[in-house]
Amino acid sequence: MSRISYYRVSSGDQSIEAQRQALASGGVDFEFEFQDVGISGAVKAEDRPGFAQLLQVARKGDTIHVYSIDRLGRDALDVQATVRRLLDKGVSLDVRGLGVIGRGVGELIVAVLAQMADMERGRIKERCESGRQAARAALEATGKTHRGKESLGRPKAADAAEVRAWRASNGPATIRETMKRFGISKATVARYCGTA
Repeated sequence: MSRISYYRVSSGDQSIEAQRQALASGGVDFEFEFQDVGISGAVKAEDRPGFAQLLQVARKGDTIHVYSIDRLGRDALDVQATVRRLLDKGVSLDVRGLGVIGRGVGELIVAVLAQMADMERGRIKERCESGRQAARAALEATGKTHRGKESLGRPKAADAAEVRAWRASNGPATIRETMKRFGISKATVARYCGTA
């Protein structure tokens, strides 16, 4: 009977450490830890590398510990199917703050929480799309987005014309010198200057 932990964060610049510390504060020592970093909860649980490994390791009598139900996913049907699959294998699911999820009432609680996570995912999409629409409208009307940027998407690492001009007037400068001068990557130098 193994104790297994599973952590997930949606983007690569997030950390699982808060989840790890919260689960560790319960005094449980985990034999196995699995994680998916930079993977959205919209991706089915079984299609995430860390969770797929967990499914291969988990056996009858094991307990999987998660920080919250939305770490399993943000699609209500996928979360419910995942929980049912674990319960059918004889694996317990311990959700921090809720305790061990079992058949009946436990599955009902999971269904409600999974539905709430699914709703939040929809709200996130709506807010993102609303922000994009506001940015497009402001860009069209004023030449700048509602946040003062000159284009949609990520800001440019540097001004391409300035990089080309500096490189030409300095010898021409090497790619490495250009990278250092402007704090940009080799790929950005190549894109801006048409070099390989």
